[in-house]
This record gives sequence, structure tokens and C-alpha cells, in this order.
Amino acid sequence: MRVRNYFNMKNNNYYSEIYNLSNLLLAWRKARKGKTKKIYVREFEKDVIGNLLLLHEELKNKTYFPNKLKIFILRDPKTRTISKSAFRDRIMHHAIVNILEPIFDKTFIYDSCANRKNKGNLFALKRFEKYQMKATNNLKSESFCLKADIKHYFQEVDRDILIKILRRKIKEDNLISLIEKILGNNATQERERETRTNFYI
Repeated sequence: MRVRNYFNMKNNNYYSEIYNLSNLLLAWRKARKGKTKKIYVREFEKDVIGNLLLLHEELKNKTYFPNKLKIFILRDPKTRTISKSAFRDRIMHHAIVNILEPIFDKTFIYDSCANRKNKGNLFALKRFEKYQMKATNNLKSESFCLKADIKHYFQEVDRDILIKILRRKIKEDNLISLIEKILGNNATQERERETRTNFYI
């Protein structure tokens, strides 16, 4: 099925475009990619149209609220706390990204490669090699490369500052409120997890 191009919106009514059924269908297809054998995907797809229509109505009536996150520990090899959204909420995430990605992608620096179209590992490697040659005068001199990782990056992002940044491009209160619900869901469960940890200590 051909899906309309969402990225040429002149009326800036982004919120209604998010819950547009065509966009939700596209979001579902992206969310299920590579996961079609997962039990939670199969459960959702027992009535995929009904579930998407329900999501559409909840968004349209502003009654949508994300399900509780599933939190677990992953070691690969470093230990990380993973917060996993329900499948219907991941569809919601894709629906938002479908609309907002073109708006914000053009504001990123050219060499930012994380989760960007046509900028995967090969692109990053080629850019690294270019700067390596430049820094070492075509490998004739020594240079250094800093490999770093920000501890608990996503947990430590100041959500108030993030919302202020989003508001520079998004003027719709409905959409900002939706994003705040998603961010707040994660923040609430982080606080609950910390409370349980402190209790046991």
C-alpha cells in the first residue's frame, strides 16, 4: 500500500498527522520489522486493525497513556538498565518519529551518525578515516582519538531542557503534552526502581 508523504506538511498540524491511520500503519510496519515471530507482536496482530483504530481514537481524544515499562538488566559486556516499552507504545514512538524526524534531522551536524538515515557504520568509518588522514598528515604523524561514553546518558537528560528545545520547533501543546507523557512514564518508573533499590539496601 502506498503511504502518503508526511514530510510536506504546510499547516504544521503535526499532532493530527501522528494519529492519522496511514501514519499509524507505517509505524506498525516499522515497529514489527525483524520481530514478526515475537509473541507480543503476534498478540497485537490478532486484531491489528482494531488495535490501531483504538490507538487512533485514544490519540484523537487525548486519552492515550503509555503502558508501564518493562525494566531489566542487560550485560553485553557492560551492565545496563533497559526500559522496554510495550509494542503498542513502540508503534506510537515510530508514529512520532515519522513526523518529527525530518524537522530535527536537518538541525544535526553532518557527522552525527546515531539512528540517522544513510549514516550507518560504513558512513561513520569513512568519515573517521577522512579525519584520521587529515590529523596525521596522511599517516605521517601521530594523532589521538578519544573513545568515550556518557554514563546513564538517557536517564540523566534534563527533561525540562529537552522540552524547551522541542518547543523551538513544535508550537502545538497537544504534541508537547504527548511527548511529556512518554518521557514522564520513563521518569516515574526510574523513581520507583530507585525507591525499591534504596529500600532493599
